[in-house]
Amino acid sequence: MHTIILKINKNKPEAEKLRQAAEVLKSGGVIVIPTDTVYGLAAGAFSAQAQKKIYSLKGRSFRKPLILMPPEVNSLGLLAEIPEKAGKLIKKFWPGPLTLVLSTTELGRIVSGGRTDIGSRIPDSKIVLSLLKFCGFPILTTSANSSGRRSAKTGGEAAKYFKGKVELIIDCGECGTGRESTVVDVRHFPGTVIREGCLPKQDILKCVS
Repeated sequence: MHTIILKINKNKPEAEKLRQAAEVLKSGGVIVIPTDTVYGLAAGAFSAQAQKKIYSLKGRSFRKPLILMPPEVNSLGLLAEIPEKAGKLIKKFWPGPLTLVLSTTELGRIVSGGRTDIGSRIPDSKIVLSLLKFCGFPILTTSANSSGRRSAKTGGEAAKYFKGKVELIIDCGECGTGRESTVVDVRHFPGTVIREGCLPKQDILKCVS
């Protein structure tokens, strides 16, 4: 497979290049994107075939969910239930490196392959935020690496993993913090920190206390 590699300015992302990447997602392709944390594999949220390809590329168990990135919080409400405490965290930390585990709606269960829960976040990345606007639909993502290997922190590392295996790679050089997002399950009060990433646990507790 020929992989298109788009060099993009992370601070002033070129619209035409992002439109090109969005078209790949619209056609059911899989791409690599730089986020505010690490590079990620991305597929359209409504493309089951593209999602299956991500699991195959990573060698990932289907029991491990992908992360939903919606264009905006309002559209997230169509796919997941947002409790009051989640709203506080969203207002404080989104866009940013915080993934919230939420209960799915009926439509959300269809998107997530029948799961009753889904992790979601809106990243603090001009590239991803612009890409989502050009797509007009949510995307599902996971870190750009094979299961058991470290996540790609640069476009070069992402290309070593997936050049020739995905349709397109967006390369902005080194991205974000190089650490995964912090994951908090907010389906039950008062919430549980599942993984402490680049956002400190103490900041989460201060916000919800």
